[in-house]
Amino acid sequence: MALLVLDRTELDIRVDGDALALYESGTRRGTVPIKLMDRCVIHGARTKLDTGVLQRLAEAGVTTVLISPRAQRRAAIVLGNQHNDAAVRIAQALRVMNQQECWQWSAGIVRAKLARQRKTLSLMQQERPDARKPLFDAIQTIDSIQAHLREFGATTGAVASIRGWEGAAARAYFAALGSVFPPALGFAGRNRRPPKDPVNVCLSLSYTMLHAQAIQQCTITGLDPMLGFYHRPAFGRESLASDLIEPLRPAVDAWVWELLRKRVLREDHFSTNETGCMMGKAGRQIYYTEWEENQKPWQRWLRAQCQNLAKTLRNKGSLCLAE
Repeated sequence: MALLVLDRTELDIRVDGDALALYESGTRRGTVPIKLMDRCVIHGARTKLDTGVLQRLAEAGVTTVLISPRAQRRAAIVLGNQHNDAAVRIAQALRVMNQQECWQWSAGIVRAKLARQRKTLSLMQQERPDARKPLFDAIQTIDSIQAHLREFGATTGAVASIRGWEGAAARAYFAALGSVFPPALGFAGRNRRPPKDPVNVCLSLSYTMLHAQAIQQCTITGLDPMLGFYHRPAFGRESLASDLIEPLRPAVDAWVWELLRKRVLREDHFSTNETGCMMGKAGRQIYYTEWEENQKPWQRWLRAQCQNLAKTLRNKGSLCLAE
């Protein structure tokens, strides 16, 4: 099962039996068997498709992500068939209202994220001894925050305090990252909506792709992606998916760093105007190829996390239904 990226202007997508037929300017360019797909990203401008295409993909369990060609962020997502086990969602909703369980989940999520941030910074220290000081300072900050979390242990507290520690770690972490990316990229920290430099373009798109995969795995295993425990439920936000990707963000950051420092993606793959920075078509072709080759460990991790959480919740939900 693989990712299909459709990124051509004036592309017409039609269903042809068990395949998608691709037309460009009225000329048939090829077909893609639907059974070979598990995700589809539509990135091109003025791409034509009808509801029959989306319905056929959904029936086959393919998650379709529509990326805005200008803002280069997710505009919509169409999911496949959802799991029908109500026990999982009943227990998930009950856990959202349980302060102790939300605290324990949140602390675990942030501990895992901090550990990966530290690993990423240590890797960069080895590769960039000239930036040792800012990287070392960030590691020291993360170590201090990890110690605070260990002091609390299993004690229940306000999840807001964990967010404060995570935010402090993020500020130190991204300040250190600013010392290792090539100066020509203009990276001075995290920014978005719209991203203002090539590094932030790659980070935003990567987080979008990761978030979509988390939503897909939630849906497959019967979890409600809207009901998170660290990111609280909010209108229009898949909060559980946001929870799940937090520990993976530093691994994605390291991957983006490798793409740019090895010049797999270069400055000429991006353009900047008054509205922000964008990745050009040639850059996107490289990006999506590299993403598909490198995302498998993250996909497996998300699948395992969702399966384990769903199993735990299913057992609790079944007991609730039996009462």
